[in-house]
Amino acid sequence: MKPGRVVWTALRARPRALARIAGWSVVEVAPAFLIGLAIARAIDDGFAAGRVDVGLAWLAALGAAWLLAAFAARQVILAVAAVAEPFRDDLLTLAVRGALCEGPQDAPASAVARINLQVELARDAFAAVVTVVRGFAFTAAGAVLGLVALHPALAVLVVPPFVLGAVLFTLSLPALYRRQRAYLEADERTAQTLVSVTGGLRDVTACGAEARVEALVGRRIAAQARSAGRLAGMTALRTAALGVGAWAPVVLILVGGPWVAGGTLGAGVIVGALAYVTQSLAPALGGLVEGVGVSGVRLFASLGRILHTTSPERTTSPEIAPPAADDPPALAFKGVVFSYGEHADPVVQDLDLEVRDGEHLAIVGPSGAGKSTLAALAAGLLHPGAGTVTVAGVPAHLADPGTRVLIPQEAYAFRGSLRENLAYLSDAPPERILAAACEVGADELIERLGGLEADLDPGGLSAGERQLIALVRAHLAEARLVMLDEATCHLDPAAEERAEQAFVRRGGTLIVVAHRLTSARRAGRVLLLDGSRASMGTHEELVAAAPLYADLVGHWETTREEAQLS
Repeated sequence: MKPGRVVWTALRARPRALARIAGWSVVEVAPAFLIGLAIARAIDDGFAAGRVDVGLAWLAALGAAWLLAAFAARQVILAVAAVAEPFRDDLLTLAVRGALCEGPQDAPASAVARINLQVELARDAFAAVVTVVRGFAFTAAGAVLGLVALHPALAVLVVPPFVLGAVLFTLSLPALYRRQRAYLEADERTAQTLVSVTGGLRDVTACGAEARVEALVGRRIAAQARSAGRLAGMTALRTAALGVGAWAPVVLILVGGPWVAGGTLGAGVIVGALAYVTQSLAPALGGLVEGVGVSGVRLFASLGRILHTTSPERTTSPEIAPPAADDPPALAFKGVVFSYGEHADPVVQDLDLEVRDGEHLAIVGPSGAGKSTLAALAAGLLHPGAGTVTVAGVPAHLADPGTRVLIPQEAYAFRGSLRENLAYLSDAPPERILAAACEVGADELIERLGGLEADLDPGGLSAGERQLIALVRAHLAEARLVMLDEATCHLDPAAEERAEQAFVRRGGTLIVVAHRLTSARRAGRVLLLDGSRASMGTHEELVAAAPLYADLVGHWETTREEAQLS
């Protein structure tokens, strides 16, 4: 359901409250109708004519109208509340029902709390918009009727520019909403990036990724600045609409008033006409511009978030869409050379590698052969000395971080709730988190730790438990490329196989730096690293053609048999 339809449905559902709002609004705008007329009569028929009592009587009538309007304003507020509060209740019911639907009973409490905050913001913005739009419509109608009663010729000078200003502002609303929303989203992305960077400064420094992170933060800030500039342009248009509708009539009255009336206008009529513009029409248009431009955007933004949150969610792991036939490779190395130092021997020498989207590749080799170096190059944490590394056709160090995820051998967990740790790379709801944990094999760990909202102490976890948390985190991420750099080395073989098969079923591209040769058996292709040389093939092909790989397989088989005998 769209936000506009939600608002329209809420208004149509309460016709009696709307009738009360309209009735009391007529009373409330009595001063808007009377102000210019009373001032003109008080001056021309009263004080200028030497009849002070007549002048005071007109001013007294205007004062009485203000008192009556004050009482009516109170009734209007109550009538608006009669619309806004049921709107809040209906919206909260919809939001909570969506958050709780088919979810675990103890998981969505924090999500419901956040939704409740959005509902409160939507309720306040809804009440403000109703109040502002109502005030503009009735005040403008009352002022125009009073202006016609004062002198019809003056209405010809005032009404056209006022209507033009209102139309200009109305036409700018869609663009204003889009730019305001874009600015808010850019601001949120900047804040999220800064929070992530601040919390991971140790890891950024350890990986030597300062330049990459600086570039990422710089792009976020630049994007926010561009959004702010575009929003400022719309704000200037809003100011222009206010100038046309509110202040151009003042100039026209002063310059053209005597001319359109044939020089018969008294001073009181001129002052009264100016009072209609400056005390009624200009504030009404200003309130509309400010109220709808701020509260209206806030209302639709809040409704958009609520409706997005309460839409049906996937209860299983995300489906990774299959790639198009002409998509670039998920990962490509072309002529890559890398060494740790100017005079050090290359760890990677003239490597050409292409991994297609959806492929399952295992990387094997003796310790120090460069397996983790390849993973770091693919993640953009290291830069090749020669050649190129691309992710989905983009240089690895420039690729969006959301396109890939790397889980290292020593997995990372932080203080916070278990849910925050598991959903760190996604905004997955509780049911998806639990489904992914069950796929990977971390469901028993979640139960043992006390559920998703349990406080997590990283120091109290074993290395294998931290790895399970990181694996669930990667499984929930939207990244198509997942790299496991011996990320299951602290798991037993059965748990390792379960986790790897979960990523195969998830879809996308899976690259496993193998800790055990069983990972190579499960992969579609195997990359064997031997110093600066590399060989590619299936498990069977490498057993037959690569002596080093055959030795590794034989060593693994012997070790496994000894473990079974013991």
